[in-house]
Amino acid sequence: MGRRIRIRSLLVPVILLAVFAALPLFLQVSEYAYIIRLLGLVGLYITIALGLNLVVGLIGLLDLGFMAFYAIGAYSMALLSMRGMSFWLALPACTVIAMSCRAALGAPVLRLRGDYLAIVTLGFGEITRIVLNNWDSVTRGPKGISLLTDPNVRPIRFFGHALVTNTDYYYLILALVIAGVLVSERLKNSRIGRAWMAIREDEVAARLTGVQVTRMKMIGFVTSAAFAGAAGGVFARWESFVTPESFTFWESVMLVAMVVIGGMGSVPGALMGVAIVMLVPELLRNVLGPALVSWRYLLFGVALVIVAVYRPEGLWPGRRSRPAQAGVEEAA
Repeated sequence: MGRRIRIRSLLVPVILLAVFAALPLFLQVSEYAYIIRLLGLVGLYITIALGLNLVVGLIGLLDLGFMAFYAIGAYSMALLSMRGMSFWLALPACTVIAMSCRAALGAPVLRLRGDYLAIVTLGFGEITRIVLNNWDSVTRGPKGISLLTDPNVRPIRFFGHALVTNTDYYYLILALVIAGVLVSERLKNSRIGRAWMAIREDEVAARLTGVQVTRMKMIGFVTSAAFAGAAGGVFARWESFVTPESFTFWESVMLVAMVVIGGMGSVPGALMGVAIVMLVPELLRNVLGPALVSWRYLLFGVALVIVAVYRPEGLWPGRRSRPAQAGVEEAA
């Protein structure tokens, strides 16, 4: 019986994976080519949202500047690629750089709670964008960094095949999403994940049961940046151009909205939230036509308000039950 339930639980993910793996084969026609690119962007945001979900959904910390680490990953990849580093070496490097910056931020601020932490992360996100916009000697300021004409940039090769087209990057991003989902699920169901949920439900009670609250927060805080850093690295090579205007505060707000709408603490919810926030406006644009295209954001905003009122826990909420005492003590 248990084996049958396990097989059923794996059936839906396997079918979805097969569908998305085969999708480009049916979208090669030029008039549908933009869908592949759009789905690639959705995949990148899913990866970032999975990282933010660790902090917002599992630990219960509000982060309003998470896109800063996406930017750090993207600029790190651009700068390393300009120095001739292979993509497969630069990707873990820019991930580590994003995690290191996250650790530097987390060390002094993780003792803050609630609105205070949100304000600090918001400030960090804006400071990062301002630095990228004004550090002309390194980031080239508002002009951004272009990798298209740099002779030192080496093409991405996978078993001899050069990744050039949107379809090539689509599969790379799909692999990144799969890795992100697997890591997120593993973390959520681990001893560390149970400790995070204990902190989310009641930080004082978690501390009394022996959970090292600050240490566990730091682990989650730093781990989340790995998702954003990796996604930023892939984005930089896919676009071959990075500019500070791609990483605004509005993007961070939309990212939080994706996690909240989908369901905080839920991996499927994060996927659903990103898909809704990114795909519904595009769908409305096609349905309403050019005459009413400006109304799509109003309609989308009304839909978000309805979700917030009638489904405040999100469309696919995570489990809110208290973790088992034994699991919390082990995590400590």
